Amino acid sequence: MNNWIRLSLVAAVSFGLGALVTARLGSANKVSAASNRVYELRIYHTAPGKLANLQTLFRDHTVPMFKKHGLDSVGYWVPQDKPDSESTWIYILAHKSRDDAKKNWAAFQADPDWQAALKAANADGKVVEKIDSTFMDPADISPLK
Repeated sequence: MNNWIRLSLVAAVSFGLGALVTARLGSANKVSAASNRVYELRIYHTAPGKLANLQTLFRDHTVPMFKKHGLDSVGYWVPQDKPDSESTWIYILAHKSRDDAKKNWAAFQADPDWQAALKAANADGKVVEKIDSTFMDPADISPLK
């Protein structure tokens, strides 16, 4: 994926996240800046024809397992335009800290239920070819802290 497409994806996700946060906090009077949460942008690039398999894995197994292990989902996205719409899964997690993220990811990945679900998902061939992960801090102008 070239840098222009990656930048466009990040901009689109940022816009979507901003819209989501605005909608969720629309009735709030004040957003607290005291939180030190860190956000993780994850972009999964699937093998050809495997995006639906990944979405099923997330719906049926990953999201419930995230909750079990303290991985807080902010949102999930699929690009609108081809070819990325056929093989790209984007989501953002919120963590209390980078240390918490590391601890929670380790527990998630070591969970035997997750390992079994992942093995089953990949039984007919590898679903995910590449994962990009970026940890982010909210900018000082961000309504989401």
